[in-house]
Amino acid sequence: MCAVIGVAVAFQITVLNQVLKLPEAIMLGLVVGILAFISDLSESLVKRAAGLKDSSPLLPGHGGILDRFDSFLLTAPFFYYYWAFLKH
Repeated sequence: MCAVIGVAVAFQITVLNQVLKLPEAIMLGLVVGILAFISDLSESLVKRAAGLKDSSPLLPGHGGILDRFDSFLLTAPFFYYYWAFLKH
């Protein structure tokens, strides 16, 4: 969690300083970090329930291609809707 908040603060200071305020960047980083964790765990739960070690043979031994993007399953829609509807 500290790394996610640190990256959010760094982006706010360097790139997004005119778009996001510091407290907003910290809260957004915290929520995105929590959602990424939940998304990763839920994808792993689905794989266990299906009895699969890898979700595809494309990246054997790495959990499949879905494991490379599982944290985006919840964070990308959240961030999109936050930015599209609450920020503008």
